[in-house]
Amino acid sequence: MAPLNILVTGACGVTPRAIARSVRASSLFADARLVGADRGGNWYGFYEGLYERVYRDSEPSDPGYPELVAEICRKEEVDVAIVGPEAHVLFWSSREFPVPALLPPPGFVEVAISKSKLYDALRETGFVPKYRIASRDELLARHELELDGGPVWLRDYSDGSSSGIGSIQVTEPEEAYAWAYLNPGISSFMVAEHLPGRNIACSLLFYEDALLKASCYERLEYFMGHLAVSGIRGNINRGRLINDERARTLAEQAVRFLGRLTGEPAHGLLTVDLREDRTGALKVTEINVRHVAAT
Repeated sequence: MAPLNILVTGACGVTPRAIARSVRASSLFADARLVGADRGGNWYGFYEGLYERVYRDSEPSDPGYPELVAEICRKEEVDVAIVGPEAHVLFWSSREFPVPALLPPPGFVEVAISKSKLYDALRETGFVPKYRIASRDELLARHELELDGGPVWLRDYSDGSSSGIGSIQVTEPEEAYAWAYLNPGISSFMVAEHLPGRNIACSLLFYEDALLKASCYERLEYFMGHLAVSGIRGNINRGRLINDERARTLAEQAVRFLGRLTGEPAHGLLTVDLREDRTGALKVTEINVRHVAAT
């Protein structure tokens, strides 16, 4: 079989570059020809040498974006694409990508990328931690946090938010006030039960509702985590693969429940983030609709 021409979108980000290295290291795809497309910003990625060629593209919101991607695919005779950033997944999940690409269905993506929509969808299942939404004004007024009396996790819950941005553990209204004051750009926060236990991710590969592969890993240390108030950054520098049937089962249950809710089959490569509560029970904290660096 002739070597594949593979397009990687968002090519110069940390995760797509990790994917590119994995493809290069694979005995199955070592001879694949990798082409990247990226909007620019991380210029190191353009010249690192992971790709034979990197094209400068635009945001999905740009009117000419679909035609630009299609032209890259034609020019480079791309056989298959790996769609990286969540904004790209959201855009293409409801459209036909110019070449074969494994993407989750659009209704699933729309819910999963929004913390509030995801938590609302799973509220009655017991899969997610206890939570509520509090306005910035409410926190500035030093109102009680009202969950279970223990520490809570304050976070930005806007679509696609990640890396612990806008997040902090607080134990009293005065701390919540200070955090709201320091983050004027966040109009409301998710106030969630604090989960102090193991930090686990479960990657699931679905194809038309069939689960083909699953793997779990534990996040042990975040890269430069000490620089973030939350201790959480976008990527880890230390982790370990684990066999955890509880995590795999809960991750699959959450994905299939959401699929039934949106009326769509489980499809695509999905990574479910989980964390243990104070009793050791696992709770779903996020469903990633894209590759993560560890995949």
